[in-house]
Amino acid sequence: MKTSQGWRLGMKEMQILSAPRQRAQLKKPTWIIVLVSLVSLFLICAYVYPPQGSGACYVFSLNGCKGLSDWLPPAPARELTDEELASHVVTNEILNTPPVVPENPKIAFMFLIPGALPFEKLWDRFFQGHEGKFSVYVHASKDKPVHFSRYFVNREIRSDKVVWGKISMVDAERRLLAYALKETDNQHFVLLSDSCIPLRDFDYVYNYLMYTNISFVDCFEDPGPHGSGRYSEHMLPEVEKKYFRKGAQPNMEGNRNCYSDEHYLPTFFHMFDPTGISNWSVTHVDWSEGKWHPKSYVQKDITYELMRNITSISENVHVTSDARKEVQINPCQWNGNQRPCYLFARKFLPEALDSLLQLYPNYTSI
Repeated sequence: MKTSQGWRLGMKEMQILSAPRQRAQLKKPTWIIVLVSLVSLFLICAYVYPPQGSGACYVFSLNGCKGLSDWLPPAPARELTDEELASHVVTNEILNTPPVVPENPKIAFMFLIPGALPFEKLWDRFFQGHEGKFSVYVHASKDKPVHFSRYFVNREIRSDKVVWGKISMVDAERRLLAYALKETDNQHFVLLSDSCIPLRDFDYVYNYLMYTNISFVDCFEDPGPHGSGRYSEHMLPEVEKKYFRKGAQPNMEGNRNCYSDEHYLPTFFHMFDPTGISNWSVTHVDWSEGKWHPKSYVQKDITYELMRNITSISENVHVTSDARKEVQINPCQWNGNQRPCYLFARKFLPEALDSLLQLYPNYTSI
């Protein structure tokens, strides 16, 4: 109503305005100067901000944008940041990939390590004879490792500084995944540390992963102080508290810090694909000691009985910090069939290598 009244008032006022005054005509040379200036300004803007639409391109060149790009200066070459690389992969590799299973599907083994890989000899034996079914990617954040296995030579990717417990851990994981996604034959992606070992032979691992359509991500809700209690409103608006999940970060008094690498992937998958994850990891970790780090296995611990006990586990246990519900026990199953939970294990110290090599491959067939 106020708008229409204002419009009528404006019309009345216009009626009492005096007749328009005649503008003085500009001299001819002035028109030429103005015209040349406008054309020059138009061309400069087109040079600095080239048009994106195909119709606009033909205004400047009969060859369209391709012709226009021929006389534009080349873009400066530089290395993509983590965010740019991840976005590039998403837009150009994932979204444009047709939903067809490749003739030669592979598993990408992604090693996130500080330097040398202590169990490279063990992984070398694991990979032998299965060429063409896997890819290897190594992210060494401190020292460039010296490899002896042909499966690891020249498989390093560029590394930024990585600090334990910081977001740089997630950046490194994303960089590994981005490089692995560039190879379209890679269908499953396994993230491993320098203390990880295989629990099964390659064929078992390959069939276990390839013949399922879920991702094995440890993800559960802990309503207690060491779960939801670690949530911060600084995560808004991207992450609401109801979506916040954890993986394997320990429950310890005074440990209210949110270590991003233990929460990022569980929360991400729960937000975007909650029905596409298993809610347990295929990598065994023993947090029973209640310390900042999981139980470490030294040389004397490596026995046939230990390996048999780990590989026979078929239930996943989540210990929460909520006094009302401290333990969540879930069977490791999909498609109605219960399976062994674990294909890999950590945290094994380098001194355990010789004992593991002596038991391999016997323990993988338990």
